[in-house]
Parts: sequence; structure tokens; C-alpha cells
Amino acid sequence: MENTETTISEIKPINLDNKQRAYATGKRKNSIARVWVKRGSGSISVNGKSLDKYFARPVLQMIVNQPLNIVEGENNFEIMVTVKGGGLSGQAGAIRHGISKALSLYDSSLRPSLKKAGYITRDSRVVERKKPGLAKARRSYQFSKR
Repeated sequence: MENTETTISEIKPINLDNKQRAYATGKRKNSIARVWVKRGSGSISVNGKSLDKYFARPVLQMIVNQPLNIVEGENNFEIMVTVKGGGLSGQAGAIRHGISKALSLYDSSLRPSLKKAGYITRDSRVVERKKPGLAKARRSYQFSKR
């Protein structure tokens, strides 16, 4: 019997640019992340800084690494990210979304596991707008009897 399962080293990438990179855009809240993925040492750089320098909190680093943990490719891909807008939590979510999309473009066999985990779908929740006559989106001003 022959083994039909492909490993990370046997991937035949498609949709690559001239530097053998897959590109994708990830979004979350008001953050937009542009992500380039290529075969490499496993380093992740965000806006020119290493991942642990850009995201000091371990929870945010974990969010960024989730797609790589799913496909078991922590040390197989070199990832370069530029991210702007929003706060750190939204930026981490945008990077996770972008990495997932780029990995699915790099190798289409990774897509089902990423889709099942819910990383391909954009999280469309954004902050509700403020309404006139209210303090915030739903919060009313304090009522004064006198």
C-alpha cells in the first residue's frame, strides 16, 4: 500500500509571485493585515519587528500562531506581515485571518482544516455606531429626577 497523504515538504505551491510567496489580506475590526507566506525557517515578522517584540502579550502571539498549529507548519513557513489600523487585538485577528488565507492559497490541501477551525471566514463584528441623544451606542445619559 502506498501512502497518499502529502507532507509539508511535498507541497506543490500555486498562486505564487516571482519570489515564491503567497499573498493574502486579512481583516478584523478596523485592522487590515497584508501577509506574505513562503517556505522558510519559521520566522514571523510584523511591520519589520519579530512577533514577540510586536505582540508582547502571549495571548496575542498564540492567536497569530493558531493557523500554523492547525497545519503543523510552525517551522516550515517564513511569514512577513504589514498591519495597520485598530488595536493590538484586532491586528492579531487580522494577521490570523491573513495567514490562513495565504496558507490556503499556498497549498489548497490545507484549506479544509483551516476552514473547519473557522480561520478562513472573516469575523465581521465591528463596533456599533453611536446614536444621537445617547451617551454611547446604547447607553443613555443618567436620569436626574430634580
